Formats: sequence, C-alpha cells, structure tokens
Amino acid sequence: MKVAFGTDERTALTDAVHADLEGRGHTVVAVADGQWVEVGHAVGEAVAGGGCETGVLFCWTGTGASMAANKVPGVRAALCTDAATAAGARTWNDANVLVMGLRLTTPEVAKEMLDAWFATPVDPDELDVIAGLE
Repeated sequence: MKVAFGTDERTALTDAVHADLEGRGHTVVAVADGQWVEVGHAVGEAVAGGGCETGVLFCWTGTGASMAANKVPGVRAALCTDAATAAGARTWNDANVLVMGLRLTTPEVAKEMLDAWFATPVDPDELDVIAGLE
C-alpha cells in the first residue's frame, strides 16, 4: 500500500513510524517539507488525488495538520491519541489520514495506532452517513 507521509518536524517518533510503515511492507511517499499547513495539505492531496491509499501525518499537537488535510475534498483526517480512537475512526468514519501529535505520542502508542489503523475494516453501513456530508 502507498502511504503519504508528512511531518513539519522530523523526530524520533516520525523516524520510528516511517520505519514501522516500511517494515509492514508499505511504500512510504514523503510529501512536502514545511509548515504544518503545507504538510497537511500535501498529504491530503496525495490521498484525495489517488496517488496514495492512506496517509500518516504529524504536527506538534496534530490539530493544525488535521485541519489543513481536511480542507482537501475527499479527505477524512482523524487526529488520534490511542488505538481505540484509530480503530473507531476507520470503522465508523472511513478515515483515510491518520494524524498524530508529536508532543504526546510515544513510538509504542503510535505502533498500536498503526496496528489498529491497518487491521480495522470500514463498516459499510457507516459509509452512507459520511458520504451524505460530502
């Protein structure tokens, strides 16, 4: 799977997640360097444009990057803090961009979120609800 990957700051967390994604066999597509708004928008464009099936995105709190990504039509970026939230975002919201905050996310929690993100199917009954809002 192609994963759009963006961060406004390279850290031990982003390096660990990048390595984890490659270890899962995904092709990691690094998008724009720059401020959170540019990075968020670039990840959103990569996913919405079909170049990548999903995205993983970071900024200090995760809030700004998720807001920037969600400005792109077709993007459903979810700021997640744990595996249960990531699973819920996938199954109930058909989220296509996983956003994490650099400030509080540990590599261990990030791995748990990635496990949930890639293992959780979308509930087809929920797709009509989201589609009705777009």
